[in-house]
Amino acid sequence: MTHSESGAKAGRRGGKRERLAAAAARVLHEQGMEKTTIADIARAADVPLGNVYYYFKTKDQLVEAAIGAHAQNLAGLITALDTLPTPQDRLKALLAGWVDQRELTARYGCPTGSLASELDKRDDGLDQTLAEVMRVLLDWAEQQFKALGRTADARELAVALIASYQGISLLTNTFRDPDMMAAEGRRLERWIDSLTP
Repeated sequence: MTHSESGAKAGRRGGKRERLAAAAARVLHEQGMEKTTIADIARAADVPLGNVYYYFKTKDQLVEAAIGAHAQNLAGLITALDTLPTPQDRLKALLAGWVDQRELTARYGCPTGSLASELDKRDDGLDQTLAEVMRVLLDWAEQQFKALGRTADARELAVALIASYQGISLLTNTFRDPDMMAAEGRRLERWIDSLTP
């Protein structure tokens, strides 16, 4: 599911706080932190600007809510992936989800990676809040590699997988070429197959 789809679905259901958090995640991804205003987020969430301040007093609070939306989306994704029968299936489904978002990635980059890069330039601790979200994905990937029997190097393999995705996201975005993401997805699938006993 893309951010646009998840944001639109959140807009049709859920309360104003949830709509604002989902809209913040989407607008920050599309426009970046510098360019995004509270009014932009209010408009995307279809919430009157004055009402935003009832839930969020500052833009930083909206950024933190966006990080929470990323965490919630990741939790839902992991729950869905964990229903698949094998760790190989789960890892490949993760890849497929990334590849499915290649058009969005070509336009705006990785939602979490882009935000992490922007937050790294600040010293308010939000970068570490986002790092915790990324750590959840890294830990989950490590568990999948352990389940494949790669206990000695599971963490290294998880880092390699996430790093490959972040790198190809950057290249896909830089060159505005979604086919790069699709090709890397196919390569990573072969790599996962090569690790399977």
